[in-house]
Amino acid sequence: MGESVSVLIDQKKVEERIAELGAEISRDYAGRSLHMICILKGGVMFMCELAKHVTIPMTMDFMCCSSYGGGTVSKGIVKIVKDLDEPIEGRDVLIVEDIIDTGRTLSHLFKILEQRKPASLKLCTLLDKPERRVVDDVNVDYTGFQVEDEFVVGYGLDYDQRYRNLPYIGVIHFDD
Repeated sequence: MGESVSVLIDQKKVEERIAELGAEISRDYAGRSLHMICILKGGVMFMCELAKHVTIPMTMDFMCCSSYGGGTVSKGIVKIVKDLDEPIEGRDVLIVEDIIDTGRTLSHLFKILEQRKPASLKLCTLLDKPERRVVDDVNVDYTGFQVEDEFVVGYGLDYDQRYRNLPYIGVIHFDD
């Protein structure tokens, strides 16, 4: 069994949209400093590219989380594998994620981060699959693209740790 990848959103469109998001975020946080938190591993490419287009003072930090709960389906319980290096109390925080589907992990993560008393806590994602959402307390403030319920890879998104390096968003197709 093998797989192939077809282009869903080409590199130019991805880069243009990220530049637009950076400008929007810069306008929204004008006169303030922003602390961007990347959710590893998938969000790295997106956050690095996004940061190039943010024109306000900003800092970065990284978190790595895994969700678990028995079986093959996540229950949204978050285990923090790598926590933040700096406190977020009193800071304007923007979580940067590669993709949001069910929202379970982010819902739990937001509860954890809100307890750390940031001045504000917002969410930015490259891709959103709103029809997959099973929680109603995850509000996406900045969205690159809404996508259908397909298995997407590229620009940080992976299948079995592969395809993260594709400069576009692709759909993976599995050969029978």
